[in-house]
Amino acid sequence: MSARHRLARRLLPASGRLRFIPIRRTLARHCALALSLGAFAGAGADAARAADDTEAGRPPARPAQKEAAALPPVVVSGAALPPGLSLSEPASTGSRLGLTPLETPASIEVLSGETIRERGDQRVSDAVSRATGITAAGAPGNGGTALAARGFSGQGSVMQLYDGTRLYVAAGTVTFPFDTWSVDRIEVLRGAASVMYGEGAIGGVVNVIPKKPLRGPITNELQLTGGTQRTARAAFDSGGAVNENLSYRFNVNYGRSAGWVERGESRDVDVSAAVRLDVSPAFNLTLSYDDGDQHPMRYLGTPLVNGSLDTSLRTKNYNVGDSTITYRDRWTRLAAEWQPNERVAVRNQFYYLTSQRHWRDSESYTYLPATGQVRRTDYLEILHDQEQIGDRADLKVDGQLFGLANTVMAGFDVNRINFTHSNNSPYGGASTVGAYQFDPGQFFSPPGVVTSPRYRTHTTQAALFGEDRLKLTRQWSVIGGVRFDHAQLERGNLLTGDDWTRTFNNATWRAGTVYEFTPSLSVYAQYATATDPLGALITTSDAQKDFRLATGRQIEAGVKQAFWNRRGEWTFAAYQIVKKNLLTRDASNPALSVQVGEQSSRGLEASLSIELTRGLRVDANGTVLRARYDDFAENVNGALVSRNGNVPTGVPQQAANLWLTWAFAPQWQAGGGLRYVGRRYTDNANTAAMPSYTVVDAALQWRVSRQTALALRVYNLFNRDYAETSGNSGGQWLLGRPRAAELSANFYF
Repeated sequence: MSARHRLARRLLPASGRLRFIPIRRTLARHCALALSLGAFAGAGADAARAADDTEAGRPPARPAQKEAAALPPVVVSGAALPPGLSLSEPASTGSRLGLTPLETPASIEVLSGETIRERGDQRVSDAVSRATGITAAGAPGNGGTALAARGFSGQGSVMQLYDGTRLYVAAGTVTFPFDTWSVDRIEVLRGAASVMYGEGAIGGVVNVIPKKPLRGPITNELQLTGGTQRTARAAFDSGGAVNENLSYRFNVNYGRSAGWVERGESRDVDVSAAVRLDVSPAFNLTLSYDDGDQHPMRYLGTPLVNGSLDTSLRTKNYNVGDSTITYRDRWTRLAAEWQPNERVAVRNQFYYLTSQRHWRDSESYTYLPATGQVRRTDYLEILHDQEQIGDRADLKVDGQLFGLANTVMAGFDVNRINFTHSNNSPYGGASTVGAYQFDPGQFFSPPGVVTSPRYRTHTTQAALFGEDRLKLTRQWSVIGGVRFDHAQLERGNLLTGDDWTRTFNNATWRAGTVYEFTPSLSVYAQYATATDPLGALITTSDAQKDFRLATGRQIEAGVKQAFWNRRGEWTFAAYQIVKKNLLTRDASNPALSVQVGEQSSRGLEASLSIELTRGLRVDANGTVLRARYDDFAENVNGALVSRNGNVPTGVPQQAANLWLTWAFAPQWQAGGGLRYVGRRYTDNANTAAMPSYTVVDAALQWRVSRQTALALRVYNLFNRDYAETSGNSGGQWLLGRPRAAELSANFYF
């Protein structure tokens, strides 16, 4: 049961029943329709409208004026609603067959948008890092969105999607989506997922699914937030039916803050709009547009003093005074769904995506003990201009094979990606400033070095994929999938005129089985293969062009169960992943790279979500793993140095999350969360590391009335100093947010 529903139940009159206007969760009970991207309009006009209503995603609104007056009230009884893991609701990220996590031979976790916003997680990276085994590794150089999962880190190994669509990683950078206001839910698929989405998903996939147009009366929500560090935020959500065939959803939010370091100002705007047209009961079209404009904090890290953090430098920002970090992303998508009958469903999505990014900073800082000063280097300016146009379609058919129930799906995905990279390399420039008092100065490049376009790539990608589920008995099913990818990359050096073309072809597959002891208890096992780029596919360098993609394989087994009439759910998984064909150094000539390296991880994951008593809920998860380089060597001062047995950089081998929600009085709810991340090494030699950390957050909410709610949230309650990630070869740490408080007011109308 969601915390908001538990709070609503505390407001029940003596009759034990609550009556209010249809909203997402109440209609979920009323309509009894599972949420899924595979739900099609062809199930009938009423069913389509009901499915849309379940995606409304808002708290109780005040009684509507005219339209709602004629509608019967929805009654919610005291029966328990599903807790946080959502094992029994279809999830589209782990399979395109419309299966629930209980039916899928993989580790899948769903975070509802309601839960995310209730906890106060405003960034996608903050929200998803509360999922099992996912930790944040964001930095300005990767757009602030990089993650680590199952022993693999970075956007080349942990893929991020928006409503099932990926913007191809450019030089290790993805910048959208970033805000959670417009999120309906986040689905996390842990482990090798190339068979679903192509190269670059050996550690897992995070799929951010936005709020969708909804049927029923138009409802609105306004949120106003103010807090410490001169933080301010305004957000608005509106949606409903214009007429019998047309519905919409519109979200906009604006945020700004002074930050927690000197000159740490940031601001961002995110606009999301979608219109759905029900052409007929069997066919609908949805046109959506998303626009994200970010100006994040221009903070690149704090230099270490004698190898450790000096907290007196905690608020210092050593970037230049005219530094710039900006990201602008625009996504336009047209989706069509057609269900001619109850056994056949067709989906198609056409998309046009653009991304412009700009960095102008001094990025590396070194403390000089002899003088007590800081030396700044790497005065770099980089611009990305990326455009992607593509189409994805799939056909699903429910039928029989050899007299057994069978569901089969087949589809294709095609893309054309154009990318231009500009910079001011070689990245020279250096300056020395005082550690405490200094003039930040201006950005400059060495004489004769100007920022200009350096290379351009054109990538054509095409894929065919398919899945099948065969039910051998009522309890036992086997599920398999296969994907064939073809990519042709053309790269041109804009300074020398040199160009080359490279083709990458690969096939991945997955086979698994699920045995359902009961409808709420299943065990599973799977074997999957995967591919990973050596860097990023569309920015493959001259030095990488003669190598193939890295390959991997995963073995996983686990158990999942819902219990206590779905008041509780738990999962457990064990896995092993081996990644081969890493670039390493030639034993006979350390100056040469050879593709024979190997990296592996094995681990255990567990999660639990349970409503102990009415109004008291616990969500907990944890992971332990062993990540290692099995065959990897580096060139150190001309000599070959083996890193076999070392832990890859940026990978914590333990992580855990805990969240407690307590509706302790009518109209009141308290919550608190704990996030633990283990030690992470900052170099391949494993001689330097960022220490483990534990951060505690707290929240107090008061439902003033049907139309108004207040929430006070405190982040990093005990003001812990901790490092989220590192830079400058481990010589500087990007520190996390210190203690901060925010007060929000939500208005529903």
